[in-house]
Amino acid sequence: MPATPLGTLQPRSQVIDRAWRALGPGLEPLSGPGGAPLTRAVKLLVLPLVLRPVLRPELAGDLLTDEAADLAAGLLRGDGPRLAAAAGWFTLLKRVRRALRVVGGNPQDLYFQRCYELAAEHGAPRPPDAEEVARKVVLELAARDGGRTVEALKAHLRDPATERSVAQALSRAWDARPVPAAPGAVPEADALSLADTVLDGCAPADRGASGKRGTERGGAAPADGDGPRYREQERGTDLRDPGDTAESALAALVGGGHGTRLGAALWAAGPASAWGPEGVPPHLGLSADPPPPRPGVGSTASTAALPAPLDRTLYERVFTVLRAPGHHDLPPVPELVAAETARSCSPLGLSDESLRVALLVGGRLAAGLDPLGTAPGPTRAHRAIDRRWRRESSVARARRMTVSPFDAPSAHGTGAGAPGAGPPDVGRPGAGATAAGLPDAEPPGRTGADRAAAPSPDGGAPGAGPTPTQPPAPTGPPASGEDLLADLGRSLRTPWIAYTRRLWARLHGRDAHAAGIDGPAELWSLLDGVSYSVLMDHRARVRAALRTLTDTTSGSAA
Repeated sequence: MPATPLGTLQPRSQVIDRAWRALGPGLEPLSGPGGAPLTRAVKLLVLPLVLRPVLRPELAGDLLTDEAADLAAGLLRGDGPRLAAAAGWFTLLKRVRRALRVVGGNPQDLYFQRCYELAAEHGAPRPPDAEEVARKVVLELAARDGGRTVEALKAHLRDPATERSVAQALSRAWDARPVPAAPGAVPEADALSLADTVLDGCAPADRGASGKRGTERGGAAPADGDGPRYREQERGTDLRDPGDTAESALAALVGGGHGTRLGAALWAAGPASAWGPEGVPPHLGLSADPPPPRPGVGSTASTAALPAPLDRTLYERVFTVLRAPGHHDLPPVPELVAAETARSCSPLGLSDESLRVALLVGGRLAAGLDPLGTAPGPTRAHRAIDRRWRRESSVARARRMTVSPFDAPSAHGTGAGAPGAGPPDVGRPGAGATAAGLPDAEPPGRTGADRAAAPSPDGGAPGAGPTPTQPPAPTGPPASGEDLLADLGRSLRTPWIAYTRRLWARLHGRDAHAAGIDGPAELWSLLDGVSYSVLMDHRARVRAALRTLTDTTSGSAA
């Protein structure tokens, strides 16, 4: 089969965006502030129910031929009336949900696909029957939660006797922790060596200049000339299959309790950091005030203002689990609270040793990432993820910020930071956006602009934590967009903060579902997915900051 010329391919996300906007008014409940489809609208409606790539393989890739792009646009155009009707049902279901005081779950996750079904069955909602239909749907989906809701958590911990009992259990579990008297540097040298072996064996093999990819998504080829050098580095004297050695090393980490030993050492006062690069603390940003404090019971939580993972209350930890997709499969709230009481006082805030080891390996990976650099990373995993970040136009934009903090879009032309300047997509608000590529669950209605202005959903402000090499501070009152871009540049110098917090959130969710890590392949899938999620979040924040800069400079010129 002949290869498709690169010039004839179009990003599927851009095809969807153009076709969606062309549908006209009526889709506002399913769209963001700029008119693009919400991430969940693409993920839950457009892809599985309209384009249906499982049945149309030509629509399954991230890049579409001209013929496939025309097909996708035609399918969306043909389904426009049904999508508009689904938007009407979504608005109605949210109104009924508020009237019934139902608060559990994310409305978009719960209702988007059901609204599409209602649109197919009933068309647009018409009173008075539509109100009753919506009421039945909301109550049916609320009952499916089986009491596994935030409201049930509040009610459970609101009881004084229960709160007192949970506080006592937390105190007993905390006092029983295995705290070493005088820990050395963390992690231990043998744990780091084993982690490097895992990272070299679980990631896709480095490729030469042929352009072949190591994996379907994250293993793109390195720059010309890098491949042979990598292969020389990897030849050495160990001719065993990297996958086999990675599996043995992972088993040694789990069997040796290295995850537990790392978590216990972080409870001690002042352990030295052995992660590698200067400025990386022993706790990797998982706690704002090490050693981590004893978790309290708590009574409130906000997804926009969560503390660092190890600083969260028991309520905040259970809250995040109940807000995530798949919470219907969890135990009832009282059992969840009891399990989280023990888990929150366990090393690294995790119960399963394979998950603690995953955090150790992921920490080793995160500490060695260098999105703004050019040198090859120490392991295959580092090189694979660094390559992805360095290809990203938003990272190139932040790299220019390290040279000139005022490299901002100009209202009068295409200077160094003007829209359209530099490499393709660099400096253009919205360029390179992939609405379909944000895998993480987020609060209802949260947009890229919200992410740019709000703390990270994994806890703490974007770019928080030690920043050993800050760019020079601008002298004068910069625009808010410049502040955001400067903060994004700083965050790229400390990529381990966002990465480890996102990784901990994923591992905590797996722990609540009793889903450990089974082998290097599953571990790499997790580590690679976290990297992709953090990159997409960074991209959205850069787009929002550039929009702010463009609006500011345009207003000044006027």
